[in-house]
Amino acid sequence: MQHTEDKLNAIKGASGGSYKPLPEEDITKIHDTSLKVFSEIGVKVKNTEALKLFKDAGARVDTETSIVKIEPEMVMDLISKAPSTITLYGKTPEHTLEVGGAKSYAGSGGSALNVLDHRTGQKRQARLPDIIDIARVIEALDNIHFFMLPIFPGELTEDNVDVNRFGVGLTYSTKHIMGGVYSVEGIRNVKKMASMVAGSEQALRDRPMVSMVTCCGISPFVLDEHYSRLTLECVRSGIPVVTPVEPLCGATAPVTLAGNLVVQNVDTLAGVMLAQLAEPGVPVFYGCISSLVDMKDMKYLSGAVEMGLMSAAAAQLAQHYKIPIYSTAGMSDSKTIDAQAGFESAITTLMVALAGGNIIHDAAGFLEFCMVASLEKYVLDNEIIGMAMRAVKGIEVNDDTLALDVMKKVGAGGHFVTARHTRKFMRKEQYAPQLADRSTRQEWAEAGSPDTKEKALSKVNEILSAPVVRTVEDSVLQEIRKSIPGIVSEVI
Repeated sequence: MQHTEDKLNAIKGASGGSYKPLPEEDITKIHDTSLKVFSEIGVKVKNTEALKLFKDAGARVDTETSIVKIEPEMVMDLISKAPSTITLYGKTPEHTLEVGGAKSYAGSGGSALNVLDHRTGQKRQARLPDIIDIARVIEALDNIHFFMLPIFPGELTEDNVDVNRFGVGLTYSTKHIMGGVYSVEGIRNVKKMASMVAGSEQALRDRPMVSMVTCCGISPFVLDEHYSRLTLECVRSGIPVVTPVEPLCGATAPVTLAGNLVVQNVDTLAGVMLAQLAEPGVPVFYGCISSLVDMKDMKYLSGAVEMGLMSAAAAQLAQHYKIPIYSTAGMSDSKTIDAQAGFESAITTLMVALAGGNIIHDAAGFLEFCMVASLEKYVLDNEIIGMAMRAVKGIEVNDDTLALDVMKKVGAGGHFVTARHTRKFMRKEQYAPQLADRSTRQEWAEAGSPDTKEKALSKVNEILSAPVVRTVEDSVLQEIRKSIPGIVSEVI
């Protein structure tokens, strides 16, 4: 019953755009400055094949420094080839995401090295079975719209991490699977495995149920050798790809938010252009993970309001270029499920969703500077995302919702409790929280006075106590175990 109620309240793909931290003239200034960076400063391209692609397309290449300078016309021509909408498929139709414009979807993020163990309450190194637990929890939380592989299990290596992370996602989730990748061979084996699940390689190309994240941009103004190679491998496989960058105010970008946005814009557009040089028209996301460092000790911050501001502004820039955006929100620097975890996550999630961030990753599950994943935090963030999406949906105004005919029937001094209009709209108009407490104090006390953390843990235990469900046929799983090297068969 609980899960059915979740589905009734789930909102996804609502169109944001009502929150605009940048006026149009400031978008133009950032765009114009970015073009000057491309033509006057340039981007250092460390990958030989990528360097040749830029040179063959007409960019000015300094072979000694590997600096590539690109004129505005070429920049705009290349990014115009990127599709303005991208469809990310789930295994079932209700989990298919039509991404573009100002439509907002929120999901998990990756790749944390630790988990907050829900059994002990203690932080520990992440292990592969933890991905199964996270996948099962996310599968049951309908406000989390996609499953981004959230942790890097400590027992895995670069040689087998890709197949096992994606393998768990494909086995235990019906939602779209997104994840960072670490090796060319891993990409090829994930593609092979996903093709087996989809039915064929062509079926996977037609309905991609996986997408990949390749952080090829290293701020400021560098395309990394290894991750550029991964980007080229992804796009030639027909897999939707994200080329995100993470400039940090005061460290790898100017301390000012405007300066960070220029670095962010240049670095992710460089990745978009590389993808289009390799495969024109390939689905690629504008990627924003911009944040800042604590100027007292230079540590990375994930829960700062400025991170939300920059991701919201980046959504406006992506909309300006008509490229779907992979944006960031929802993390907290808190070490546990407390008020800080709630307000930091809620503020940034709401800002980016209202701005029309398309794929909002990290919106569920992360604590402690993005280093720790928490099952209870997924439950808390499911509630936050649900409320944020209700805000994005906004207020529907038409003859039916204005309810003048109902008011005439009720008249002065009447009530609307028993009106058919109330029954028709009460579930559509009001978001019904699954975690927030709306009982009286007496009812709450009689239930044991549970706080939010306790209620979230109870929900986690409820989900994990249910029978384990694999979403792939046994025959396909057996074939994966036999034919995909590096698979840990005990968990797939």
